[in-house]
Amino acid sequence: MLDSAEFDPAAYVDQMAIALELPIAPEYRPGVIDNFSRIAAIAQLVLEFPLSEDTVAASTFQPFQP
Repeated sequence: MLDSAEFDPAAYVDQMAIALELPIAPEYRPGVIDNFSRIAAIAQLVLEFPLSEDTVAASTFQPFQP
């Protein structure tokens, strides 16, 4: 599970920029870090949502056809 106390969005952004060979301009770095902070907060909500042990993911998505 995502531990928000240990997650450092600035370090994550810096590490992923290196791993992906994706330079981030200095003027955009604060915004990217801010967005990853928000993403982590949203992910925490999703990860905390309780699911029963017998929940099975659908194998395919079938959109509703009116």
